[in-house]
Amino acid sequence: MSEEKVFFENEGLTLEGLISRQPGACGAVITHPHPLYGGDMHNPVVVALARAYRRLGFTTLRFNFRGVGSSQGVYGGGEAEQADLRAAHDLLVGEGKTRVDLAGYSFGAWVIAHALERLPEARDVVLVSPPAAFMDFGGLKRLPQLRLVITGKSDEIAPADLLERLVPQWNPEAVLKVIAGADHFYGGKVQELQAVVEECVRGWESAGPAAGGER
Repeated sequence: MSEEKVFFENEGLTLEGLISRQPGACGAVITHPHPLYGGDMHNPVVVALARAYRRLGFTTLRFNFRGVGSSQGVYGGGEAEQADLRAAHDLLVGEGKTRVDLAGYSFGAWVIAHALERLPEARDVVLVSPPAAFMDFGGLKRLPQLRLVITGKSDEIAPADLLERLVPQWNPEAVLKVIAGADHFYGGKVQELQAVVEECVRGWESAGPAAGGER
């Protein structure tokens, strides 16, 4: 289940990622935290998310948004990064994946949440520590693909009490998991986070997709 470097195009820019190819129809795109605060595809939470999906047999793609690492371009305020996500999704579709899940951490969760209206074909969605106390989540429409939101009990950027109010607005059927002892960076809690994701995604595999359709 090794990863290899991959480059793909979006809006005239070349973006870099790491892909782990596995047989089957399932793929997952993982997005990273805020580029202006050092976020990239090598973040430990991003790595843990990719590992969780790989362990469940998914082809995984984690990538750097524009202006990060070897990805061309400059930070796009979150709007342009939604197009980067679209390109990453389409890369996996081009690889023959008929079901592509999305998982994002912090800024990456914000990007996914705001891109979903233009990505209706994306399947199950995981948002880790969506930064509701730091970035604007107002005006979001219902997120039918949202299945799981995770935050830390001590996360001040994605406060559990705020997410307890927001998640039912995004999708009343989505599950909110709060990890005791974890802050926004999940120091010492990354393995627990990975285990939560694996358990939930494995359960969905048995129960079927959130948004309908065949797997």
